[in-house]
Formats: sequence, C-alpha cells, structure tokens
Amino acid sequence: MRARKAGADQGSATVWSVGAVAVLCLVFGVVLALGQAVVARHRAAGGADLAALAAAEHWAGGATAACARAERIAAAQETRLVRCALTGQVSDVTVASGRGPFTAEVRARAGPAPERPPAGAAPKGAASPVREGAASAGAVWEGAASAGALPEGALRAGAAAEGAAAEGAVAKRAP
Repeated sequence: MRARKAGADQGSATVWSVGAVAVLCLVFGVVLALGQAVVARHRAAGGADLAALAAAEHWAGGATAACARAERIAAAQETRLVRCALTGQVSDVTVASGRGPFTAEVRARAGPAPERPPAGAAPKGAASPVREGAASAGAVWEGAASAGALPEGALRAGAAAEGAAAEGAVAKRAP
C-alpha cells in the first residue's frame, strides 16, 4: 500500500466552492425567472382590466371603435390585445404580456353595474315589513347597502330621535 502524502487534499475546497457557486447561480436564475413570470402576470392583469373598462366605456361607438380603444390602452400598458368582444354594454377582452415561456394571458370583463331595486321596495326574503322608527337588534332597514352602511339620516344605537333604533339597527329616514 502506498502511504498518503500530506497535503493530498489540496484544492478540494476550490472544487466545493465552485459547486456551491454553481448551485447558487442556478437558484438565483430560477428566482429571477419566477419573478419575471409574476411581473408578466400582473402586467397582463392590469392591462386587461384597463382595456375592458375602456371598451365598455366606448360601447356606443360600436364594437370596432370600442376594441380599437381597448387595443390602444393595452399597448400603452405594454401588453397586447389578444381578443375583444362586445355584447351590448359589456366588454370581454383577453390581454397577453411577456414572451416565450413567460407569456401570461388574462381575461377581463367590464360593463355597467346591475340595476338596484327601486327605492321603497322590500328587501328580498323579508318576512314582514318593519315599521320605521322601531327595529330589533341587528335589523337592517331599506336603503342600507351592506351591514354597517348607513343611509342618509339613519339612526344608530343611542341616537336621540323618535323611536330610537336598537343596537346594530339601521333605519331609513322618513320622507
């Protein structure tokens, strides 16, 4: 058997260092690629939202004019309009961003909000009409958009008014 020379391990740290640097470079490249994909996705989403809003806003000029406007808006966002359809006042667009494996396509729709029920109409599912000025705890009266939203002139717990509402109640002001 041969005896090992002292210092035979010289240079092994260099090999390990080169391997560690290569692995770190690979991880860094993957992180950069994922970051680029996320940026492309966000850019496409923003461009799609804005293009859909622009097309919906210009629906009266016809589908061609509305889609041309959407294409200009998409281009200003550094994205490209892939598809544009207009059905009545509602626009439906698809926008792409990025190149190669980092291409992201996002679809967006825009149009008018659904109509609200006429003022004075009873809420859907209401068992019985509630008399103004007297409410039970947690009741929401007509005119409140959502829990905690108060219509003009609404009463909250502790409000000094005729027929004060109970805690958590929202009341509609009498005409």
